[in-house]
Amino acid sequence: MALEFEIKRWSNFRKALKSRKEVEAFDELMDMCRSLASAGGSATNPILFEPMVMSILVTQQKRLQKLDYILSKAT
Repeated sequence: MALEFEIKRWSNFRKALKSRKEVEAFDELMDMCRSLASAGGSATNPILFEPMVMSILVTQQKRLQKLDYILSKAT
């Protein structure tokens, strides 16, 4: 519930994004936070935004690793 509250706090930022691609990117980032919410909840940190950013970073790193693997097989 705290995560959804934090995401809702960013709704004005989301509304201010200029293109649909930016809104889609923002929504995807928030979905990354949701996908790792249990890990974020395990962090002993009162600032909710930090586990959100870490969730995004972990998900992006997994994507990079997958792309690296695909590219290494192609060469």
